[in-house]
Amino acid sequence: MPSWRNFRKIAYLGGLYEAEDVLVASDDVDLICLDPGPHYRFRESWLRRILWKDATKKLAFLNPGLRTVRLDRDYDLFVAVCQSWWDLLSLNAIKGWKERCRTSVCWMDEMWAAWVPRYKNWLHLMNQFDHVVLNLQGSVTAVETALGRPCHWVPHGVDVVRFSPYPAPPERVIDVYSIGRRWEGVHEALLRRAEQKGIFYVYDTVSVNDTVMRDFHAHRDFIANMAKRSRTFMVAPAKMDHPTETDGQDEVGSRYLEGSAAGCVLIGKKPSGESFQRLFGWPDSVIEIETDGTDIDDVLSELSARPGRAEDISRRNATESLLRHDWVYRWREILRIAGLKPKPSLEAREQRLAQLAEMAKRG
Repeated sequence: MPSWRNFRKIAYLGGLYEAEDVLVASDDVDLICLDPGPHYRFRESWLRRILWKDATKKLAFLNPGLRTVRLDRDYDLFVAVCQSWWDLLSLNAIKGWKERCRTSVCWMDEMWAAWVPRYKNWLHLMNQFDHVVLNLQGSVTAVETALGRPCHWVPHGVDVVRFSPYPAPPERVIDVYSIGRRWEGVHEALLRRAEQKGIFYVYDTVSVNDTVMRDFHAHRDFIANMAKRSRTFMVAPAKMDHPTETDGQDEVGSRYLEGSAAGCVLIGKKPSGESFQRLFGWPDSVIEIETDGTDIDDVLSELSARPGRAEDISRRNATESLLRHDWVYRWREILRIAGLKPKPSLEAREQRLAQLAEMAKRG
């Protein structure tokens, strides 16, 4: 399994590197951490500029400036976790992976259906793989049509063991936790509530998507430790503030998974797509609000007045996440698609998750 963790350290990639670590701990995996070469920045920038104009579709097979790695043994499976289409070019730095690996899987994290017609100069790279897996359910049909072959849906996950408040739940001292994209009307209303009623509202003061992680393990630990000390957690459909990119496609973002795993009460909007019901189809998985912030004060006041209800929601969210959303369940599905049996270490993690779920049910 290749990884870009040595040269791509943007904060939003932390969850995917977390997924890699879960598979490494759960199976017999060689993690290939690629490194940039001396001219990587120049070569990558040059390739980004000209790839769009390449009618031959051959430039997509160029190495964007990474140090070359050659596989020296045979493997059952080559699995590439790609955040976006650009990661496919990084695979050109690994020589012999198609010859040395019996089966291959490309798991694409972000591929919106509206993007498919625009990226015709690189989409053919996905045909190198035996299996194509997409994180966004609403994109499967579009990619299948473009490639002329079946694709699979496997949603985003989370390291639930890291995020779960169990077995020793800490005190929830944060009233509202908000990270990433937000509705400005809701944010302004929460700022007023913090000023007037003294709630502890934790939010981003910088653009997190542009932030470079010093250590992705520490970054993920930080978010998890804040989340499991929070009563409520703000959520919104993926890329909710970029309608030109999504073209109306509603999908579950990673914040739903993180907040639910931490046992928070999720406050925001439910995505309208089928994937939300399949992933979060239990009562009160999300408490919905108006995006202009007009009712957020009433929602928080009602939750404060009914602590028993909030506690029930917290336990249920934590329990369901332990049984549904850990990365290990996603890897089990990837292995099934590839025709491989899971190792005992993967099953051991599932047993640990089941034990924590029992604790969550009992509170």
